[in-house]
Amino acid sequence: MRVEEGYQPVPYIEGNPYAADPVLPSLLKRLFPSKVLEEVEGDLERFGNVVLTELRALTGVSHPPRVVQYNQWGQRVDDLQASEGWRALKSAAHREGMVGIFYERKFREHSRVYGFAKMLLAVGDTQVIFCPISMTDGAARVIELIGTPEMKRDIYPRLISRDPSFAFTAGQWMTERPGGSDVSRTETIAMPITGPGTPYGPNYRLDGFKWFSSATDSDVSLVLARTGMPEDGSRALSLFLVPLRYPLLREPSAPRPSATSNNIFIHRLKNKVGTQLVPTAELSLAGAEGFLLGKLSEGVRLITPVLNITRVHSSLSSIGNLRKCIAIATAYSTVRKIKSGTQPLSDQPLHVAELAKVSVLYRALVHFVFGAIVLLGKTECGVATQEEELRLRLLTPAIKAFAADKACAAMEECMTALGGEGYMVENGFGTCIQDALVEKIWEGTITVLSLDLVRAASKSKALDAFLVWARTILSSCPASLRGKLREPLEALHAACDDLSQTYKAPIAPLVPRPALFLFSHIASSLYLLEHAIWAHQKSEVSSSSDIEVFRRWVVEGGLSLAVENVRRAKTSPTDRSQMDSEIVYSPSTHAATKQARL
Repeated sequence: MRVEEGYQPVPYIEGNPYAADPVLPSLLKRLFPSKVLEEVEGDLERFGNVVLTELRALTGVSHPPRVVQYNQWGQRVDDLQASEGWRALKSAAHREGMVGIFYERKFREHSRVYGFAKMLLAVGDTQVIFCPISMTDGAARVIELIGTPEMKRDIYPRLISRDPSFAFTAGQWMTERPGGSDVSRTETIAMPITGPGTPYGPNYRLDGFKWFSSATDSDVSLVLARTGMPEDGSRALSLFLVPLRYPLLREPSAPRPSATSNNIFIHRLKNKVGTQLVPTAELSLAGAEGFLLGKLSEGVRLITPVLNITRVHSSLSSIGNLRKCIAIATAYSTVRKIKSGTQPLSDQPLHVAELAKVSVLYRALVHFVFGAIVLLGKTECGVATQEEELRLRLLTPAIKAFAADKACAAMEECMTALGGEGYMVENGFGTCIQDALVEKIWEGTITVLSLDLVRAASKSKALDAFLVWARTILSSCPASLRGKLREPLEALHAACDDLSQTYKAPIAPLVPRPALFLFSHIASSLYLLEHAIWAHQKSEVSSSSDIEVFRRWVVEGGLSLAVENVRRAKTSPTDRSQMDSEIVYSPSTHAATKQARL
């Protein structure tokens, strides 16, 4: 039999990513004033079609980069060659204002929600192009806050530009071999250059080795380097803006300068599990020129806005990849028929029940992440209250860790919803899952972020501000809903009481990680409740499903398990950590390791 003969599988057809999304249209209707919604919604619907056509086509001609270190004459050139598709995706991101929207601030504090909503539609079809975009966003914010007037004149406009021939992208080089997430062991040294200085501020020579440098094809990078003694750890680090090539400013028609023109050399490109199109490299800085940003020895504090922004981007990437996987699984269920071809999967209760579980999770994650994005926009525009700023401090590490952990497993469920077809590369599941896995690591693992949440909760009034907000949302539930939602409301009240005690000192060693999950379950539940109350009061068409999503997420989504895990961690035996070591390494191996250290 020829392949054209016999039964012909029916391909699924994805709808417009915005119009078909089960969360975004309703969420934006609640968050935006009507005039803003009208303008934004039109652009999102247009862009949804761009994603399905132009951007998806570009992924087919996007390939991993390669580096040619020497030319035929034996000269060091470090020619980083990115594919045509990658370059075109970067240009499309600039044209669509994926950084510009945030800083044009046409819609004031709503601009962050608008830009990230647009990004959400494209994440699964853009080959991680938003990795360099996220760092460009962070660099723009740093220069906006502390850049010299000349930086704001020459570099900032390029970082936020919509013109691909003019726009810059930026990298972020922190990670080194000794430290990983611990920058206190940074080996890169910065020494001042004697002379009249530059328009961009004091200039320094940087010498060191950066172990992970994402977006190596960028134009500038933010770099941490040591300006004090090694024993001073992170207190002796300063922040620099480093051009990757000279001349930095040139006409669009001018040839691209040599990759080694600022004494930056590529040792090799990283061979990663996913994000293979992002040129991540090991770099030697051999006297590279950089410009001091802010004051000496305040690098860690000054780069914090970058980390906050890139962590939001990371959480957006997790839910964006999940969005695409859900769209595929849902579309497939309407065309795949079972029972001798008489019943679509969309009419099979058991199949739909599994899709509903994933959809409930997706809705919770979207509301959770965009809850933080709302506060980020308000903070940047100076309209956030002190309590909202404190709440954002807690939410930022939590959304990044929680979305990364939950989204990957859900993507696997979507893959299995297609059976054998789901395992095919052409569907895109594999790319989404491989690329999303990095979000569990990039900008801090879940454990690192849980410790950051401990610092935020225990060293400020942030947790108090969060709990006040939580009880305000709970008390706003109208009487007409309380009867239907008695069980989840009681569970949330009790969980908030547990959370109020969780971060009180002394905190047991095993508490931080389960505590982050408890916090995240509570916060995401509250955002779902806030939306359900709005939908109920506005008599929205989605009201009944919004209420049910809240109920299921609280009762069935893992809140009770999160509470139990925190309680167990608090009361774990004092020798549990010792037993953990013996379980992992075995008693004899553990003893030998300790002896070797001595």
